[in-house]
Formats: sequence, C-alpha cells, structure tokens
Amino acid sequence: MLTAEELTAVRLSLSVALTASLVALPAGIACGYLLARWRFAGKWILEALVNVPLVLPPVATGYLLLVLLGARGPIGSLLWDHFGIRLAFSREAAVIAAVAVSFPLMVRAIRLAFQAVDPRLEMAARGLGAGRTRTFLTVSLPLARRGIIAGWLLCFARSLGEFGATILLAGNIAGETRTIPLAIYSMTQRPGGLEGSWRLVVVAILLACIAMVASGYLERSRADDVAS
Repeated sequence: MLTAEELTAVRLSLSVALTASLVALPAGIACGYLLARWRFAGKWILEALVNVPLVLPPVATGYLLLVLLGARGPIGSLLWDHFGIRLAFSREAAVIAAVAVSFPLMVRAIRLAFQAVDPRLEMAARGLGAGRTRTFLTVSLPLARRGIIAGWLLCFARSLGEFGATILLAGNIAGETRTIPLAIYSMTQRPGGLEGSWRLVVVAILLACIAMVASGYLERSRADDVAS
C-alpha cells in the first residue's frame, strides 16, 4: 500500500505526464509531418532544435528553461509584468519541463510514421481533387495513426520519468511539483528513506513498462501494415 504522500506523487506524475503529452501532440504531429514530407531551406536547423534535448543533460535543459521563464528571464518577466503569470516553480513549469525533454521522442516516432505512408496514396488523393489539408486529414493522418499514438505514449512515458529539468524549473514542492522521480529523490535523502522508497520505484517501473509495451505493440503493428 502506498502512503498519502506517495499517492499524491503518483497522481501528480500521471497528471503532468498526461497534460504534457496532450499539449505536445499537435506540435509533434505538425513537426513530424513537416520533417517527413517537406523540403525547405534551414530544415536542418529545425531538426537540430527538435533533437538537441536528446543529447543535452536534462539539468542543462532545465537551466535554459529557467533562464527564459524565470522571474528575471525575458519571457518570465514579460508574463509576470503584463499578465501576472508566474511559470517557474509551479505545476505548469513541471508540464513545460516534461514537454521539453519528451518532445523529440514524439517527433521521431511521428516522423517515421509519416515516412512510412506511401506518397502515391497522397498523390492519388490530390489527383482526385483533394486539397493539401484534406489529403492530410483523410489520408496521411489516418494511415500514420498508430505511429502517432506510439509517439504519444513515448512522450507520456518519458514525462513520467523526468527529473533533471523539472527540479530546476519547477522545484521540488510537495503536492505541487513533486512527481514520482522527485519523491523518490526526497525520500532517499531522509534517514531510512532508501528502504522505504521501493514502492514508488516499483510503481515507476510498472508505468514505464506498460507505456513502452503499448508503444512497441503499435510500432510492430504499423510495420506489419506497411509490409503487407
């Protein structure tokens, strides 16, 4: 049985991960399709910007976000001075940190899904009079749906495990930003906490495994559809 503190961390982690993956999904679909189907000057710059969080330490990503969104940052100070919105050290900051580190995984999966769609099907739809938007909505998007869902699940799973960027941008506030990884860290800092943190570790492993198994199943199903 989980304690009240542990249950709060689990609920908060699920809430942050679900919100982050849903917020990132529209941009992930647009970016994945753009990288898969369009050729334009500076495409490599977009690819680098999307993928750089994969190679940056999460703490460095969190530092950059804090510099931008903190009370004295260019974006954070603007939001506070004109709208009274404080992003840093809030639940919204935890969502932003999760989006920043998990977005590249979503885009990579979605890009591969769109690349697997036969361009001839899109050309046939265009030849029958469908516009670019209608072709995307009725042909490209449905055929890539399994890869898109797989990318969403990867984003969700990565958001569940986010630690470095979250602790810098959102802090470690009990009941507000203390997700499962931060709760495990906090418990291990207490006397005897190392032995008591195993329950949250097991929950984290189970949630990650469920998301990864579901994502892998969808990826295999998409590959089988392409092969057939």
